[in-house]
Amino acid sequence: MDSSDQRRKRKRLLRTSAASQTSYLLVLPSHLFSVRSLLLCFTFFTFLYLLSYTAKIHSSVFRPVLVVSSLSLLSSSSDSVQHFDKLISLPFKIEDRVLLPDHILLLVKNNGTVKRNQELDCVYWRSIVSEGRNIDGLEARQSLVAKLNVLSVDENDEFRLIVRCPLPPVNYSAVVNLQRRWRNGIENLGDENGLRGISNQSVHKWERVAYTATLDGDTAVVFVKGLNLRQQRESDPRQFSCHFGLGNWEADGKFLLTTKAVTAAQEVVRCLLPRSIKRAPEKAQGIRVTIGVTTHVRSRAHEHVVFPSVAKIFSPKSIEGGVGGRGKYELCVCTMVWNQGSALREWIMYHAWLGVERWFIYDNNSDDNIEQVIGELERENYNVTRHVWPWVKTQEAGFSHCALRAKDECNWVSFMDVDEFFYFPYSTPRHQTFREVGYAGQNSLRTLVANVSSSPRIAEIRTTCHSFGPSGLSKQPPQGVMAGYTCRLQSPERHKSIIRPMALDATLLNVVHHFHLRNGFKYLNLPQSTAVINHYKYQVWDVFKAKFYRRVATYVADWQENHNEGSRDRAPGLGTEAIEPPNWPQQFCEVWDTGLRDFVLANLVDTSNGLLPWETSSLDQ
Repeated sequence: MDSSDQRRKRKRLLRTSAASQTSYLLVLPSHLFSVRSLLLCFTFFTFLYLLSYTAKIHSSVFRPVLVVSSLSLLSSSSDSVQHFDKLISLPFKIEDRVLLPDHILLLVKNNGTVKRNQELDCVYWRSIVSEGRNIDGLEARQSLVAKLNVLSVDENDEFRLIVRCPLPPVNYSAVVNLQRRWRNGIENLGDENGLRGISNQSVHKWERVAYTATLDGDTAVVFVKGLNLRQQRESDPRQFSCHFGLGNWEADGKFLLTTKAVTAAQEVVRCLLPRSIKRAPEKAQGIRVTIGVTTHVRSRAHEHVVFPSVAKIFSPKSIEGGVGGRGKYELCVCTMVWNQGSALREWIMYHAWLGVERWFIYDNNSDDNIEQVIGELERENYNVTRHVWPWVKTQEAGFSHCALRAKDECNWVSFMDVDEFFYFPYSTPRHQTFREVGYAGQNSLRTLVANVSSSPRIAEIRTTCHSFGPSGLSKQPPQGVMAGYTCRLQSPERHKSIIRPMALDATLLNVVHHFHLRNGFKYLNLPQSTAVINHYKYQVWDVFKAKFYRRVATYVADWQENHNEGSRDRAPGLGTEAIEPPNWPQQFCEVWDTGLRDFVLANLVDTSNGLLPWETSSLDQ
């Protein structure tokens, strides 16, 4: 009885409890359903999180261990890397890579996230999958990635920065990426969620690429390496087409608008603008452009090839604002330099005294103190602009680019090197033709070109050059090259030019510092009794050896190369190795010529301290 009574009591209690729960659910049904929904959602998202976490653990993606490898030349210049599957994600975008002879040039989208003083590393990838090795091991991971310090960072234009990286180590790809190095020593490797593949990215070969472009009126001027056109000759433009990329070009790689070329010479092709761009040229800034070439076999069109391109249309005057209301400068100078910062002060200060008002310095990958020197000159009110020109062996193309750039600012532009100095000999009756007074004083050069301006058909002034040697010196002269080097070759070499940029031929063809002019214009040869250029070509060995390393002219052989050894552009008798001849200080000395030294010491010395202007500036720093 007792046990049966207990069972009956438990049943009544269970029925009562169930009834209570039922009444509770009837009263609050929505509340229970809300709680249940929350529990189900929480369980579902927990499951997804655990699933993704598990997938990460078993993924082949890993944080690379960076290894510094010895620097050497690239053993293979393949255009893409199949196994470079993952890359460190950074807040800036590498748009293009160009493999140059001595480094890799990266064009990085300029969105303000990269500062020039930041410490960056160049990151190189090496595939070991083809070697049949296990990529899960630490040793394998360490061999996958190498890093080297960035060589330099420069501003290219308003769209892109230039980052220079060393050539990759042996067996590593030239598809280099960048990595920011933090000041606390911790490297920014990113996380695995930020890794992105770049297997479809490539490296452009410098021997064949469109590398820069600018607007000129109703045309675009495109600079292209690898056309292999005849030197000093205009080519038939009908074999070329011009292709403009619009929209999301980087995503689809397609050029959507095509026009014809109107001129072609050496590395410069002039293209008609598409109608849509012609109507709104300001919208052309940043559009990618390239050149197509139709090859012919037996006078018949055979194949049409479009060159790869890193060139985007960019007009410097669009951000510099032109000349405003001040009118044009009467006389400007354009030059191209590599590691010649130490020579700039004397060259600019002296020619400013002669009347030059504006300088365009095309910097061809210098790694000396040239930027600092130009900054100091600017602060001293010398009107100097440094233009980054990273394209090696392209002096003629750079001068064409500078002529376009200076056209809206300058009546006359002199194309000369930083070791070349104008000199006005002592007064002769023929001076009266070019100067109001019989002696050469301050602003003499500007006065000369202003007087020539009265003859509207003269568009080029040619000046003879005399080449000076070491003049018995073994160390750099403390007062500068003009006062130090006083012995030269007897016979003059080829001339250098001052031109009217508005009168240049549409091809922009130029050879050894002189341009082809439009029909109807002519040049003037200055008599040597009126003006000459002292070219301090062969200086003391330490200076000349640096120049020996490489040269900027396109069609002039480097001294290390063993062809054209009899050319006037070479150092006679030097050969192809940078080994100082035993009699170098006495070389190239046939005539003692102290004219410019005497002129400088008579006119530019500060009487209070006996120093020349560039000496005073160097002592004050």
